[in-house]
Amino acid sequence: MPSISAATTHRMKKSSVQSKPSKKSATLKQSSRQKQNRPVGQRRESVAPKLHPKTLVTDDQINALQSLPPSDQKTQIGTLISRAFGNRNAFGDGINAPHTASTTRDRGHAAADLAVAAKELGVVLVLKRYSLLSALESALLPEGIGSAFRNADAPSEMRRIVSSNSLTSMNSNNSVTTGGTDSKKGLSTPPQAREGALLTIRALCDIAGKMCEPFVLPLLAAVLDEGRSTHGNVREAAEDTGKALIKLANPLATRVVICPVLFAALQSPEWRVKQAALDRLSQLASTAPGEISKLLPRIIPVVTGQVWDTKPQVTKAATACLLATCNTNLNPDVKPAIPAIVNAIVKPSDTMTAVDELMGTTFVSTVDSSTLAILCPILSRGLKQKVARDKRSCCVVIENMSRLVDSPKAVAPFGPLLVPDLKKVVENVQFEEMRDIALKALQTLTKALGHASVEEAYNAVMAQECARAEDEQRKIEEQRLFDKQREEQQRLKEEQERKQWKEAMEAHRLLEQMKEKEEEEKKAEELRKKELSKQSVKNKAGKCQSCGLKKCKKGCLFS
Repeated sequence: MPSISAATTHRMKKSSVQSKPSKKSATLKQSSRQKQNRPVGQRRESVAPKLHPKTLVTDDQINALQSLPPSDQKTQIGTLISRAFGNRNAFGDGINAPHTASTTRDRGHAAADLAVAAKELGVVLVLKRYSLLSALESALLPEGIGSAFRNADAPSEMRRIVSSNSLTSMNSNNSVTTGGTDSKKGLSTPPQAREGALLTIRALCDIAGKMCEPFVLPLLAAVLDEGRSTHGNVREAAEDTGKALIKLANPLATRVVICPVLFAALQSPEWRVKQAALDRLSQLASTAPGEISKLLPRIIPVVTGQVWDTKPQVTKAATACLLATCNTNLNPDVKPAIPAIVNAIVKPSDTMTAVDELMGTTFVSTVDSSTLAILCPILSRGLKQKVARDKRSCCVVIENMSRLVDSPKAVAPFGPLLVPDLKKVVENVQFEEMRDIALKALQTLTKALGHASVEEAYNAVMAQECARAEDEQRKIEEQRLFDKQREEQQRLKEEQERKQWKEAMEAHRLLEQMKEKEEEEKKAEELRKKELSKQSVKNKAGKCQSCGLKKCKKGCLFS
C-alpha cells in the first residue's frame, strides 16, 4: 500500500466539459476582435446614430419648459449644459445623491434636449442669452479661435477668416480654461466636455436646423481641430459633427466661410486634421457642386500638394477629394477623361496616358477657368517630357482647347504655366513640323490671352511672374520682419524676467542679512543682560540674591 506524506503530489485530469460562453461575452469578444482587425487610422464606415432627447420628448414636457419664467428656464438650460458636458450638478441633484459616471449616451440625450429647447424657445434666446454658445466656445476654443490647428501661420489666418465672416460673435477670449487630460496635443478641456460640445453642435444641426446655421458654422475650425484628439470617441464625434455642419451649410457659404477654414486646416501638422478637411471638401462636392466647380482653380493646387503627404491616409483622402471635386466640372467634353487626369496628377508616370485620352477629345463646349484648372497642370507637365512626340500631343490639345476659351480673364492665371514651356518647344525642338504645331498653339493661346503677338504675351507673362515673385519676396520679408520682432519681444521679455528675478534674489538676500543682523543683536542684548544680572546683587524681582529680602539684614553678605 503506497504511503502518503507531505511531499506527495496529485494530478487532476481536466474536465472535457466546456462551459458555453454567454451571448454578452461573445458579443464583447466579437467587437474587440473587430477593433483589433481595424487598420490603424481607418475610421468606421457606419452612419452615426441619431440623437434622441430624454427630458423634452412629449408636448407636456415642452410646454412645461415654455411656461417657466426666464430665470428658471436659464437654470434648466444650465443643468442640461452640465449634463451634456459630462459634469455632475451637485447642487441640483444633491451632494449625497447616488450617481454614476456620465456616458456618451447620456451626453447625447442631454445634447438632444438642448437642441429641442433651442428649437422651441428660440435659437437666439438659448444660444446667446442662456450662454449655450459661450459654453461651446469655452469647451472647444479655450484659448481663442487663433489656437486652432496649432500652426505658426494659422492664428492670424483664422482670426482674419472669422472676423471677415462676422456670422456670430466669437467671444472665446473670455472663456475659462479648465484642467485637462489631453496635454500632449495641447488640449486643455476634459475629453468628455469636448465630446459633449461636439454632440450638442450635431444635435443643433439635426434638430434645430437652418435657424442655428449662423451660430454653429463658424465653429467648423474647432470641430476639425478635434480630429487630432487622442480619444477615439472625441474623434468620432468630431467626424459626425463635421458631416452635419457641411450638410447644414448653405452652398453660398462655401467660398467665404467653409473653404478658407478647410484650406487653413490643410496646413495643420496633424495628419488626422488634414484627412478630415479633405473628407469635408469631398462632401462639399456633393452638397454644393456649383460652388466647388467655380473654386477649382483654387482647390486643385491646394489638394494636389497633399497627394505627396507621408501618411497614406492623407494621400488616399487627397486622391478621392481630387476625383470628387473635378467631377463637379460641367464641361461634357472633358468629363470622360477626368479619371485619367486625376490618375496622372497622383501618378506622374501616367501623364501621357491622360494626354493621349485628351487627344481623342473633340472640344465643342466653352472652356472655362475650372476646365483649365483641370487640364493645364497635366499639359504643362507633358510639355516638359523628353520625347518630342509627347510635346506634339500637348501642343495639339492646347491649340484645340484655346480656341474655345470663353474670356481672357479665365485663361490669364494659367498663362505663366503654358506660355514659357510652349516658347521653349518652339525654339528648341529640331523637327520643323513640331515647331510649326507648337508655334500655332502658342499663337492660339496668345489670342486667347488677349494679346496681339507672341512677344507681347511672353512679356506680359514674364511681367506677371516678376510681380508674383516680388509679391512672394515681400511676403517673405514681412514674415522675416515679423519673426525678428517676435524674437526681439521674446528677448526683452526674458531680460525683464531675468532682471526681476535678480531683483527678487537681491531683495531676498538683503532680507536674510537683516534677519541675521537682528538675531545677532538680539543675542548680544541677551548676553549683555545676563552679564549685568551676574554683576547685580538684586534679582529681577528686586530682592537680594543672598538673603532674599528687599532690604538686607545685618548678617547678609551684600549688606
